[in-house]
Amino acid sequence: MSPVCNVTASILGQPWRWRGLASDTLGGSFVPDDLVTGLLLSRGCPREALELHRNPSIRGFMPDPSIFRDMDRAADRLADAVQAGEQVAIFGDYDVDGATSAALMVLVLRELGIEARPYIPDRLMEGYGPSGAALVRLAREGASLIVTVDCGAQAFEALDMARDAGVEVIVVDHHKCSTALPFAHALVNPNRMDEDEGAAHGHLAAVGVAFLLGAALIRSLRARGFFAGRDEPKLLELLDIVALGTVADVAALRGLNRAFVAQGLKVMAKRRNIGLAALIEASRLTRDPTCTDLGFALGPRINAGGRVGRADLGVRLLTTRDPAEARAIAEELDRLNEERRMIEAAVQEGAELLAERQGNRAVIVVAAPGWHAGVIGIVAGRLKESLGRPAIVIALDEHGVGKGSGRSIPGVDLGGAVLAAKEAGLLAAGGGHAMAAGLTVAEGDIDAFAAFLDERLAAAVTRSIADRALLVDAVLAPGGIHPGLVDALEAGGPYGMGWPSPRIAAGPVRVIKADRVGNGHVRAIVAGDDGRSLKAVAFRQADTALGAALLGCPPHRRLWLAGRAKRDDWGARPAAELHIDDAAWAE
Repeated sequence: MSPVCNVTASILGQPWRWRGLASDTLGGSFVPDDLVTGLLLSRGCPREALELHRNPSIRGFMPDPSIFRDMDRAADRLADAVQAGEQVAIFGDYDVDGATSAALMVLVLRELGIEARPYIPDRLMEGYGPSGAALVRLAREGASLIVTVDCGAQAFEALDMARDAGVEVIVVDHHKCSTALPFAHALVNPNRMDEDEGAAHGHLAAVGVAFLLGAALIRSLRARGFFAGRDEPKLLELLDIVALGTVADVAALRGLNRAFVAQGLKVMAKRRNIGLAALIEASRLTRDPTCTDLGFALGPRINAGGRVGRADLGVRLLTTRDPAEARAIAEELDRLNEERRMIEAAVQEGAELLAERQGNRAVIVVAAPGWHAGVIGIVAGRLKESLGRPAIVIALDEHGVGKGSGRSIPGVDLGGAVLAAKEAGLLAAGGGHAMAAGLTVAEGDIDAFAAFLDERLAAAVTRSIADRALLVDAVLAPGGIHPGLVDALEAGGPYGMGWPSPRIAAGPVRVIKADRVGNGHVRAIVAGDDGRSLKAVAFRQADTALGAALLGCPPHRRLWLAGRAKRDDWGARPAAELHIDDAAWAE
């Protein structure tokens, strides 16, 4: 198949290829329904399942929770706790997935008459995952059952201490597991090595696994006649929380996850959860949130509590009954998010300088004292995007202990490699999933750890880079990019990791005007041969080859632009603009 617009090497050095069965005739005669069909097929949807994917529903994608190992055992133990009125604690992680998972369990149990206690560890003081000291303390304070969410799959020592303290623990997680499992009353995780049918749902975020546990719990209580004189919890009304955690954790939006997000956005639009409603207001969103808003507006604010503020702010926001408290927490998270941005910028500058000295290392590994551990994951993601390779950023404390966070590229299982490094004795702790990982490492072991990653992942990184191409769904003249097209494209969503949003190639165009704006962005007005102009923005590209081409494009040169068509509602009437991913010279 010929490259899109004959682009074999763009300004960013990559070929442009068609995604799936797309062709350059797509834009001219296709009606919206035909366009959506093409989008679904090109993202791997079987032709016989088009209607199922066109409007993804929970009924259409929900598996029987019992297919997961230990699910029924976990649900029955929770049902016992509900009927006996036991004290239950929910131990969550400090990120969005952890906060939403903990909030979901708290809200489900609240509807069942149990006011569970949420516990979120402090990122800097306690680190990731359940500590034995925290579990024992919760037991001494009265908890007879602890549910860990978004953590626990590698907590061998902590769970042994909980057992010795006489408290039972249910682990609800989605991170990669070792062959050996820690001791727990039940361990529900689709990424268990011994998982069978449930392994097909290994892409679920922890909040998705928690939702399935909630369904199994309600079913168990129903079988016991618990709801003979009371209403069942409306689990579907919690899908707004599930959608937020799923998108913010960058879980692949295929199968059940697409249904979670599609239906969760509908629930969120009703603003039943007063905490989410307050967060939407604090984020200055005046319309119903979109999938992009979950990842770039709401998620970062929930995360800010765990990164640079109080770790429990997110779960408190999502579970509060008090509108005044909700507003106060949402405003605090908004303030903390601004503080997080400033801290992140300083760490990113230092990390980029160190990364330049890495040479041809397959995995970028940078470390320094003084970096704030709350932003290293974000910075790792930025390095990964700019360098096209997996990146790990490590913050060293005064004792020479490093807390690291990594982000990977398609086809490179970083979580598996980190787990292997831990088993090889190079890390004090570590784990994750294919695209992200966390770890604890002694300063003196960092070089050996980096060499281990190079040896283990070099071939996969080389393959991923060789296969890298910009995938395009359609080619249009500037006049073809309008609000109606954006609405038609959105009908194929929700889009995210594993279900990429449509990319449009537009042109050829001449740059009428281009300016550097904001934090390294380029804003441009371009005009095509059809006589129509188009607004375009290249985010964080001002100092790259792409930004230089846009800012310095001579009047006689023409460009192809590739990016995402988005609505622009700032003017007097709706318009569309292009968010540029890449560009190529047209002649």
